Amino acid sequence: MGKVFLDQVLRFAMKSRRLAVNPAEEVDLPRKSPAERRYLTHRQVLQLALAADRFGVLVMLLAYTGIRYGESCALRVADVDLEKRRITVSRSATHVAGESIVETDTKNHSNRVVPVPAFLVDELGPVCEDRAGSQLLFPGRHGEHLPLGEFRWVFDQATEAVGLEGVVPHALRHTAASLAISAGANVKVVQRMLGHKTATLTLDLYGHLFDDDLDPVADALNRAAGAAADLLRTEQGSTSHDEQLHGPQPASS
Repeated sequence: MGKVFLDQVLRFAMKSRRLAVNPAEEVDLPRKSPAERRYLTHRQVLQLALAADRFGVLVMLLAYTGIRYGESCALRVADVDLEKRRITVSRSATHVAGESIVETDTKNHSNRVVPVPAFLVDELGPVCEDRAGSQLLFPGRHGEHLPLGEFRWVFDQATEAVGLEGVVPHALRHTAASLAISAGANVKVVQRMLGHKTATLTLDLYGHLFDDDLDPVADALNRAAGAAADLLRTEQGSTSHDEQLHGPQPASS
């Protein structure tokens, strides 16, 4: 952000003829090291959910669907289809200075439908039961959009209680990608689940998690090539045997 602002100032200085050239144009800034991502196991997710008490279902939702925290805060009861095991994500709740929490479009300004594991449907059932479809799925203490601070107060204590200090809510989104990939999901499925604009972005973020798929692919290719070789040997063997019995067949005119 600072670089963009400085560039705009210098371009304005050139336009107003106060500078002949932009002295920052050829300066290469050091690359930022990507922040270390935390990926939780199934066991750790369940431990964290138990420790999070009243926010336990929300913790599991974030870890097993990959929706963003702001998107989860904007969910209504009507967005949850327990029968089809789907959740429709169409809004996001964001804190705006001076305006409290406001609802906006999702990050990519598009709706998506995410799958819900059956065990999580069982957990969501009581959350939705006897509630109007327009009600927030996870309201704050006073019925409003759940503030991040209220959630973090419980979440941070839960991470400490189960030995996961330093884990932040966004790590649950990374966890969802990791667990989906380990379960066999391909890149397009993960892209749709997380709401990424392109599969390239998904691969940039999580491509290293697909490395374990290399051996199964090589094994599958080996089996297919072996089956083709066996079939070819069988066909060649049948041809040779036929020639031994009847001799070479005359070429058709």
